[in-house]
Amino acid sequence: MLINPDPVVVENSYVKNYDQLYKESIENPEAFWEKIANELFWYKNWDKVLDWQYPYARWFVGGQTNIVANALDRHMNTPVADKVAMIWVPQDDGGVVTYTYKQLNEQVSKFANGLKSLGVKKGDKVMIYMPRVPEQFIAMLGCLKIGAVHSVVYSGFSATALKTRITDAAAKVLVCTNAYPYGKKTVPSLENVKEALKDNKSIEYVIVVERVKTGPVSDSLPPVLGDQRQAEKIASAQSGGPSSSTPVFITWQNLISKQSVQCPTEVMQSTDPAFILYTSGTTGTPKGVVHSHGGYQVGIYATLKWVFDIKPDDIFWCTADAGWITGHSYILYSPLINGITTFIYEGTPTYPDIEIWWKLIDQYKITKFYTAPTAVRSLMKFGEEPLKKYKLDSLKILGSVGEPINPEAWLWFYKYVGHEKCPIMDTWWQTETGMHMITPVPSVPLKPGSAFKPFFGVDADVVDEKGNKVPPNTQGYLIVRKPWPSMLMDVYNNSKRYHETYFEKIPNVYFSGDSAKIDEDGYYWIVGRNDDVIKVSGHRLGSAELESAFVSHPKVAEAAVIGKPDEIKGESIKAFIILKQGVTGDDVLKEELKQLVRKEIGPIATPDAIDFVDKLPKTRSGKIMRRVLKAQELGQPVGDTSTLDD
Repeated sequence: MLINPDPVVVENSYVKNYDQLYKESIENPEAFWEKIANELFWYKNWDKVLDWQYPYARWFVGGQTNIVANALDRHMNTPVADKVAMIWVPQDDGGVVTYTYKQLNEQVSKFANGLKSLGVKKGDKVMIYMPRVPEQFIAMLGCLKIGAVHSVVYSGFSATALKTRITDAAAKVLVCTNAYPYGKKTVPSLENVKEALKDNKSIEYVIVVERVKTGPVSDSLPPVLGDQRQAEKIASAQSGGPSSSTPVFITWQNLISKQSVQCPTEVMQSTDPAFILYTSGTTGTPKGVVHSHGGYQVGIYATLKWVFDIKPDDIFWCTADAGWITGHSYILYSPLINGITTFIYEGTPTYPDIEIWWKLIDQYKITKFYTAPTAVRSLMKFGEEPLKKYKLDSLKILGSVGEPINPEAWLWFYKYVGHEKCPIMDTWWQTETGMHMITPVPSVPLKPGSAFKPFFGVDADVVDEKGNKVPPNTQGYLIVRKPWPSMLMDVYNNSKRYHETYFEKIPNVYFSGDSAKIDEDGYYWIVGRNDDVIKVSGHRLGSAELESAFVSHPKVAEAAVIGKPDEIKGESIKAFIILKQGVTGDDVLKEELKQLVRKEIGPIATPDAIDFVDKLPKTRSGKIMRRVLKAQELGQPVGDTSTLDD
């Protein structure tokens, strides 16, 4: 099935001829990306567009810039300064918050000055453990403004998951909320923070936003707040003196209340790190993916502009969370770099009711709407009636992100949300890629369920285990042959893992870990993960991390987890547990294990099913063969079992 674009959409699109521009971009990618980079602000131009020392790419080498210089500073002496930069709608009746670009710049400067007052300097790591509140985005921008490196941790993660990331990054400051509403619940996030900071060795300050009015915020903070010791410690930090392992807790308001609205933006090398974002891997702890200032901003600026056909009056709503790369790239940084209004709703797609998204689209005249297949499927089950009350006529382009979208959900989204007028930009990309990699643009014919073809300058392919191109409609490994500007620079503190994960499985290419097919028309169809990472509602969860949580229970000897197809979540988690000798499994123990995983990783990781088993399929070297478990569970051929021990 081929859906051709509306001629009006083609006429308004930046890209009128995909094939011609793609051919030009692949023939000379450096010239292509350099032209785009020249649309942005640089304190100093680069000496070299690309330094490619396999497997490391460094873009715009010698260039000096800062993401904040392009997201805020360059708009200040233009009409954009008075445009609304951000609209934030709380899930309760707390009142909508809007910032013009000028107002946002002032808040970012105040927070940046606050960080400076705590001794934070260029290169220091700041952990941000927050829900979708304005302060989350202000904190991210404030870090980059002074050259600090932020690392955002998804607010649904547990204390253990937070602690792991704090420890790996050796973060100096943590920014959090005291608590926050999530649907009908109130999440006591500060309790997680206190738990995560037991045996703390790096965090010196905790900055707390009072999101929930549960009495004076100081009631829930350790007693050091506001005492003489706090003043002494801040003075010590400012003088470069030693710090205690017990962090000082400070309220956001106390930190910024007396700060200046003026703060110079740090001049950064293009290749300086901007942020670290942790993503699950197949083994060990989550990987700290490092992104730069220069190359990253060029990639996200161009992809948002061309994929969503960004115009100055757009109001862009990306429903993701900034705990994930989608929130970094397409809620915050690229909308601001493009000078448009970014819209943020704090709540879930079904709270306070199942119509909330459609109400907000009509009320705020959203023009471009970017969401996840999981959300589309969850709203599909309520049928079309809830949508019939709403016009949704402000919408011009829809987008899908996080996982493959099945054709049924695609068509429902297209017909009932987009009224068959809005093309759907089904985008494939990763934390590691930073930007859209396989994606349509609005002017091309679409196939429901296909992510179209590579973005300009992206040399992607589908190959076998030896790196040979597979025939059309054959499943293989999705790879990228040449570097692109917003690719990860490294795995933080673990270059060996960078090499092994991304560049050694198939030599001389970037190995994405995803499977795909290319049809006879050159359209890409993303199949899913081919490693041991499970995607639940678009969130990546490592098998090793899940299994480690199960095995921490005193009654569990071994554990293996798989992802099973789920019509709402994409994948659900099923665990296979071997109990210690003499232990009997029952429903009570299953519930204990589910709660343990919730506590260790977060609610998103809660398994849907647990089986107690006597043995697991393993190789002779002792590695659990999860693909065999999955094939058996789904009633599929188990394939080659020659390496099985039994």
